[in-house]
Amino acid sequence: MSAHSPYKPGESRAGRSLSKGISMGALANQSFVKMNGIGNEIVVVDLRAGAHPAAIEPGEARAAAQPSGAPYDQLMALYPPRTAGTDAFIRIYNNDGSEAGACGNGMRCVADLVSRATGKTALTFETAAGVLNCWKSGDGFFTVDMGKPRFAWNEIPLAEEFRDTRAIELQIGPIDKPVLHSPSVVNMGNPHAVFWVDDVNAYDLARFGPLLENHPIFPERANVTLAQIVSRDHIIIRTWERGAGLTKACGSAACATAVAAARLKRTARKVGVTLPGGELTIEWRESDDHVLMTGPVEFEFAGRFDPALFEKASTP
Repeated sequence: MSAHSPYKPGESRAGRSLSKGISMGALANQSFVKMNGIGNEIVVVDLRAGAHPAAIEPGEARAAAQPSGAPYDQLMALYPPRTAGTDAFIRIYNNDGSEAGACGNGMRCVADLVSRATGKTALTFETAAGVLNCWKSGDGFFTVDMGKPRFAWNEIPLAEEFRDTRAIELQIGPIDKPVLHSPSVVNMGNPHAVFWVDDVNAYDLARFGPLLENHPIFPERANVTLAQIVSRDHIIIRTWERGAGLTKACGSAACATAVAAARLKRTARKVGVTLPGGELTIEWRESDDHVLMTGPVEFEFAGRFDPALFEKASTP
């Protein structure tokens, strides 16, 4: 969130609380905050005040992302804590209505928002991927502990067994001259496939991304990243995000790439990752194998969803 933002925590432009009750589904007439994490477009809705807040239906999530709503890559929905010691349970929705297990940029946005509202500089949230700790760093940015990466083929998951997931047999293009091949795969709350290239901008990711995201080897689909190693402490990436498409930034992809590069001994365990939207610092901590992501967030605006958006919303 920008230090110069006129936004006051808990207010929309109309001065209404983020946590008002809801009706006509989870999002109709619901206040929201639009933010971004280095260009990763995030919408945050706080449903914690409701007695029995409803889950957001896929059709609602898609409708909210329309141009007349609040276009986003991920929507972060805060629900009352279900585990003692946590600040909220968070469900994460992609703009196609599907749910994600992790969104590092979105977690930093939520942490910044809740911190400004409560004054807390250390927060704990529960997601489908587990419990995540967030804290404010000395530079004012938030760090998110994304937990441990998973490397086993059935944890990613893959449709068939690969004993070494540092490089699996998968390619796009002619057998004798593939365009992309041998990705590293890792689960960082979401399945990720990382293809190592000399120039991330030399490939039509908008064309190859959907094919690879939905490849049969990935039963739960996958985030697809092109990664260019610049030095031992610097990587450049572009990502086709599962359920969202091309995005300016994908935090979990930055984490997955940093871990995959370190596994291959091509980088140190702490690197700077350049994404189209900006820079993240990723550290694969040696003491406990947890992955830490640090970076900025920015406030854009606050508003309220028009109930008319959801009149034709339908689930699959």
